Amino acid sequence: MRHYLQFGRFGFNLGDQAVVMGILNLTPDSFSDGGQYQALEFALARAEQMIADGVDIIDIGGESSRPGAPALPLGEELRRVMPALYALRDCGKPLSVDTYKPEVMREAIAAGADMINDINGFRAPGALEAVADSDCALCIMHMQSAPQTMQQRPAYDDVVAEVIAFLGERVATMTAAGIAPERLCIDPGFGFGKTVEHNYALLKAGARMRAELGLPLLAGLSRKSMIGAVTGKPVEQRLAGSLAGALAAVAHGASIVRVHDVAETVDAFKVWQAAMNNSI
Repeated sequence: MRHYLQFGRFGFNLGDQAVVMGILNLTPDSFSDGGQYQALEFALARAEQMIADGVDIIDIGGESSRPGAPALPLGEELRRVMPALYALRDCGKPLSVDTYKPEVMREAIAAGADMINDINGFRAPGALEAVADSDCALCIMHMQSAPQTMQQRPAYDDVVAEVIAFLGERVATMTAAGIAPERLCIDPGFGFGKTVEHNYALLKAGARMRAELGLPLLAGLSRKSMIGAVTGKPVEQRLAGSLAGALAAVAHGASIVRVHDVAETVDAFKVWQAAMNNSI
């Protein structure tokens, strides 16, 4: 499996050490922290705190993708995302933008984004053209249906095989379009058109996905319903479960974990790595 990921102005050698991607939601309605960081000054303060806490990547999102969330108009997404991106582009950390809109991708790349994180797997018309000539990383995620309907009746004959097949097709399409494999990573899309059972089957199959596709694996399960289903805890009480999920994801092959709780995840990984690698 390839370990190097080209990340715009940066690069990551993804070996034994997991990379922590901190979530910066600029939305009023995200399932976990919607509205908390909508004002620019609060968003920047949150980003500064994540940097102090040891974050490796900051993932900026302007549109909620929670189950049932309505689509956001293009202009409103740009209004939310671009000021934060411009303000943070010299913060010393790679910046990812979470969007499926080609127009936002183009603007974000021009403003200095180091990754485009697309829940739609770069399937929108114009998405490949928007990212092809840049050097930013591209995260290809699997989603069944769309956020408005994805959790109504998710169904698969073999969820792991079908997710791998989808991601493999997208990787082939993107490399055929001239995008270097060194820019690509994959995300099985926990909670995006999956039942709890589907999510845990995919979590356990991380090493298989990474081996079959030959790309770094990103896991985003922080505070999600798959954590609540096991712990019985509401969103605001899912820290311990999310930390366990992040460690399980790394144990099963993930190289990048996308989280809300940066400081706690960084500490958990330090202890994990000291125990696993006998290095303090």
